[in-house]
Amino acid sequence: MKFLIIGSVALDTVQTPFGKIKNALGGSAIYASISASYFTDVKVLGIAGVDFPQKYIKLLKRRGIDASGIEIRNGKTFRWEGKYGWNLNSPQTLATHLNLLAEFNPRLSESDKNSDFILLANNDPDLQLKVISQVPSSKLIAADTIELWIRKKKAKLIKVLEAIDILMINEDEARLLSKETNLVKAAKKIISYGTPKVIIKKGEHGLLYVNKNSFFSCPGYPLETVYDPTGAGDSFAGGFLGFLSSVNTLNEAAYRKALIYGSVMASYNVEGFSLNVLSRLNKRLIEKRYKEFRKLTKF
Repeated sequence: MKFLIIGSVALDTVQTPFGKIKNALGGSAIYASISASYFTDVKVLGIAGVDFPQKYIKLLKRRGIDASGIEIRNGKTFRWEGKYGWNLNSPQTLATHLNLLAEFNPRLSESDKNSDFILLANNDPDLQLKVISQVPSSKLIAADTIELWIRKKKAKLIKVLEAIDILMINEDEARLLSKETNLVKAAKKIISYGTPKVIIKKGEHGLLYVNKNSFFSCPGYPLETVYDPTGAGDSFAGGFLGFLSSVNTLNEAAYRKALIYGSVMASYNVEGFSLNVLSRLNKRLIEKRYKEFRKLTKF
């Protein structure tokens, strides 16, 4: 099944209590595509500047990712600089330079428009709606968002919710969007906006999956060392949708299994800076942690 990811390509500078990296590979589309590549064929759409190192494009290609949709233009790549304290769930943004990302207007080929699975990583709801209008025959469209769009473009974001199958959102954003403090109530309120399924990400505390008929809760994998949480949510999204694409099944059992695989990928991602761990995995390690997750939740 064809899996298309539309999102940001970035150069990140990140500081945590365990170290610092500068101008490292980042961006929602990158984390999600690397994660998904362990399960299915992936194409990524994004934009980068002439300052984007070719070694990062080569990394994507080594993972079998179709990077032909990354447009390289004169100008600078989107850059984000953040700092984490001991509470690794709450990053402090030190600087954001949109650069060419402010001009991003995804160009979907005829082949792209026939993609079965689509991830609209965090982006302007107007841009997400433009993509949605071009993929009427897709099997599943999932989207992510952030506080900025909830505050500035809530009406447009709700139009996105009316047109997608799954919204992925963190717990603070879910409360902001729904104006509900309880996460179950928040999920139900978001579903009332149009999307039939909601995944609320709770960082180290796991996730809550809610649809119109059922609930599913998954804990976070207990890690001894977390180096860098950047991209964890995008890694989850890539693993979750990548697995669904690989099995081409959209029943409840497949969704729950996919949620665990997504959690596995996110747990590996945070064990190193940037994509240092995520890009070096293999099927054996992924299956090993999947089985550990299963033991963890069995009673």
